[in-house]
Amino acid sequence: MRDLKVPAERHPEKAKNPSTVRVKKPDWIRVKAPGGKGYAETHKIMRDNGLVTVCEEAGCPNVGECWSQGHATMMIMGEVCTRACTFCNIATGKPPEDLDVFEPGRVASAVKKLGLNHVVITSVDRDDVEDGGAEHFAQTIRAVRHNCPETSIEVLTPDFLGKGDAGDIVFDAAPDVFNHNLETVPRLYPTVRPGARYYQSLRLLDDAKRKTPRIFTKSGLMVGLGETNEEILQVMRDLRAHGVTMLTIGQYLQPSKHHLPVERYVHPDDFDMFKREADKMGFEHAACGPLVRSSYHADKQAAGEEVK
Repeated sequence: MRDLKVPAERHPEKAKNPSTVRVKKPDWIRVKAPGGKGYAETHKIMRDNGLVTVCEEAGCPNVGECWSQGHATMMIMGEVCTRACTFCNIATGKPPEDLDVFEPGRVASAVKKLGLNHVVITSVDRDDVEDGGAEHFAQTIRAVRHNCPETSIEVLTPDFLGKGDAGDIVFDAAPDVFNHNLETVPRLYPTVRPGARYYQSLRLLDDAKRKTPRIFTKSGLMVGLGETNEEILQVMRDLRAHGVTMLTIGQYLQPSKHHLPVERYVHPDDFDMFKREADKMGFEHAACGPLVRSSYHADKQAAGEEVK
């Protein structure tokens, strides 16, 4: 496998200190700067409806492409996350106490204006809320369903800290796709996702499929954080064992010098290998590529089309 690796002294546990050495991005990871009429129109709809998108907050490299096509991933429950995952560019801190009761309606309005046939709704972690924001997700699903009955709905949720029946609240609202990202391999959870638990996340995905069989379940992984390809393959096996049939795998990109460094840029040949192995394992759909993200061309993935 052809991986470009960072010098050995650069370890993930040093991520909170500014990085002094950066790995040069290979040609296959470069994207065009956002712009154009479609991008501007999507941006205006988001601002006019007072909405936050993970496309902007997380610094997604595909924002220019997606927004130019009128696609955006709605991020509900504010801009401040209660966790401090070391790979994520979303602000961490103490959010406002109350959730915005009018937000579900604004999301539904934006979905209608954009004319989306598929929408992805995600959120910050809100561990300060009794149900982790599960009811807010459910209200948003119902609002979109009422306003745009032909639009398929995908939710990308946090783990809700395993709070009671929080997952059931979202399942009962009947999204078409339930997505929860494992993000990385279990060995790296203490460094990458210190507030999460690997098997708790697997259990949430298993519950979604077991309790609501008609829902498609999905999860996403990043590579380049110090994991091995074999560890990624084992996580893929774990996902299949818990009923997950939709998968995304993409390259981790360091948002700033204060975040985890990139340990390797994984070659496109390795992503092709992940795709082949996913097909062998029985995933109904797997999108694997350097610039693939959990919501990237989610409409095509939900429709069973190939995504590269």
